[in-house]
Order: sequence, then structure tokens, then C-alpha cells
Amino acid sequence: MNTTTTIPTTAPTTTQQLVTLDIPVNARWVQNGVTVAGGNVTSDLTFQLYHPHSVVVVDDQTIIISDQYNHRIIQWKIDDINGRVVAGSRGQGTRLDQLDAPTYVVIDRETDSLIICDRWNKRVVRWSRRRGTAQGEVLLDMIDCFGLVMDDKRYLYISDVKYHAVRRYQIGEKYGILVAGGHGMGNGLNQFNEPTFIFVDQQQAVYVSDHRNHRVMKWNKGATEGIVVAGSHTEGEALTQV
Repeated sequence: MNTTTTIPTTAPTTTQQLVTLDIPVNARWVQNGVTVAGGNVTSDLTFQLYHPHSVVVVDDQTIIISDQYNHRIIQWKIDDINGRVVAGSRGQGTRLDQLDAPTYVVIDRETDSLIICDRWNKRVVRWSRRRGTAQGEVLLDMIDCFGLVMDDKRYLYISDVKYHAVRRYQIGEKYGILVAGGHGMGNGLNQFNEPTFIFVDQQQAVYVSDHRNHRVMKWNKGATEGIVVAGSHTEGEALTQV
């Protein structure tokens, strides 16, 4: 069932509804899904996708997708046949109106903008969501980013697969704070081997998919090493492996 918490905003007469989900441990989902974007053919047309990598649900009717190998971010309204390109409509490249294999996108609701991990350009860029935006701006460069999330205080968390680390940034900062890993490639509890997907909870604990170590790690705020919460050091099909 859903639980709703009321959060006062700066305006005393308005409130914001934060919905959290209480999913039973024995919950089951239907076996057949419904296609809401793209289809079974790769293409650069606006009704197709090519290796969609991440999805942001804006509201009940809108999703935003990092269409990785089409080098663009595309927005899709539920029941629409075609999506609308909202970033990177000029093909693969290094210009500010281009992207190169974007992996992750998040929405900064305070500025109504998209923040994008521009993977092979080794940068993080910001694009306004206003119609007519022709190019983005570089927030961070020379960073081998893969995963990207924003917490409720607008800190950015970025997984760096080159340095096997996760860092936290305030928007506008060029140098982040190390929050996980950063001790070279390895399988120690203070190490990663290609950190990819990340999630941050309300206590600022960071969950990291430690790709080549075949495990998921949890790093509490301020911790010097992580805790294995799923998987082990070996790949496999057992219920103890990932």
C-alpha cells in the first residue's frame, strides 16, 4: 500500500506530497509487460530506441530515456507513438549540442533541467527542459562517469569507472568528495572493480553495483568501507550470486 508524508515548502500555504511505497516481500508482478516506448527494432527514428540505458519517470504520463547509442535523451508521453528528443539531437559528437553514448539522466526540478552523464565525452552536462534549448553546458569534464543520481539535497553522486570510486558533488563544484571506493581496483571492502549503477537513500547511504566483483555494496554516510548486501566475488546463477 502507499503511504503519504506531507512536507511543508517555503510557501506557508502549499505542501508537497512525498509518496513512498510499502511493497510486500511476497509481492508478485504480471509476467507480460506492456511496451510504452520503442519496439523490437533499433533505429534513430523518434519511435524507436537503440540501447535505452536509463529511465526517469517524470509523472504518470511522461518518461525520459537515455537512448544511449542514438546519442540522445528522448522524452515520451504514455500512449504517444513518437518520442521527442530533448537533448543531443545533432548526432554523436563532442559539441555542446551533441552527446556520445549517454548512460544516465536525472531531473533537477529546482532549475527544470536535465543532468546527463555523457559517457564517452567524459563529462557531465546540463540541458534546460525548456523547448527550443539548442545545447547544454558542461558541469564536469575529464570524468569517466557511468552512474549518476541526485539526492533530495541536490547533491550529485557519480560513479567513476576509471578510478573505481563514487564521489559526491554540489552543483557548481569541480572537485567532489569521495564517498565510496577510491582505493584502486580490487575486491576489498574499501574497493570496487568498475562501479556502475548507484542509488542513494534518505540517510545518504550509497548502494553501488560493483560490476566486475559481481556484488552490490552499501556504503553508509562517512564509512571507510562498504558492506556486501547482494552477491559475492564470483558470477553464477545461484541465489547467492549476481
